[in-house]
Amino acid sequence: MSDFDGKIALVTGTSGIGLGAAIRFARGGARVFCAGIDPALNEQAETDCAGLDVTVSRVDVSSEDDVARWVGEVTSAQNGVDILVNAAAVQTYGDTASTDIGHWNRVIGVNLTSCYLTSHFAYPHMKRRGGGSIVHVSSVQGHQNQNGVLAYATTKGGIHALTRAQAVDAARDNIRVNSISPGSIRTPLLEFAARQVAGEDGSIEDTIKSFGAAHPIGRVGTIEETSALIAFLCSDAAAFCTGADYKIDGGLTAGLGV
Repeated sequence: MSDFDGKIALVTGTSGIGLGAAIRFARGGARVFCAGIDPALNEQAETDCAGLDVTVSRVDVSSEDDVARWVGEVTSAQNGVDILVNAAAVQTYGDTASTDIGHWNRVIGVNLTSCYLTSHFAYPHMKRRGGGSIVHVSSVQGHQNQNGVLAYATTKGGIHALTRAQAVDAARDNIRVNSISPGSIRTPLLEFAARQVAGEDGSIEDTIKSFGAAHPIGRVGTIEETSALIAFLCSDAAAFCTGADYKIDGGLTAGLGV
């Protein structure tokens, strides 16, 4: 694959969907710069990306200073940026009564504010290159919700609104902005969720199978499938796609739970 030759890509999140997107872009010829805060995940990402043109940096994506520094260093060295994918996220649980302000602010910061910050600092450099593509990773929980995901669901619905607003504003600069809403995808976040559901004595694998059974297609999705959608939206083949959310959920939100 050489569909991203010469492109500069910024990706937040160094595991799961973010890592998958980084690998896909790099295999397509892009020079990729990944941001993550967890040293262990960053180290594993470097191992997984060995031999590819991927640089991993420790960045708190909810911090204005950290994001400004990261984007500034990359764009200065690379003379701009063409692609931005925001996949960094935290999955937490709590309803209105149990969600305290610290929990709320952390989830909003990592999942939603980061999308604004990276876009804000990357935009002028993308514009200078003549345009580009931004993809925010949302969730089916931005459309429909299970119990106890107040802060998480709020951020994912916020991403949909942010995507529309950015797309309308950015079209004049040839910058396309889209989001994707995955269903259950086999990632570390999904495994974390499965552990919460299964409990200490339950089986994560059985729980993930039950997640898959809830999707009409009968299974959970893969990181590679999700990365393929992200790559399409960032490619020239999607030149007329902007301001939309693309579900990749195995039919999960198409059916009724009755």
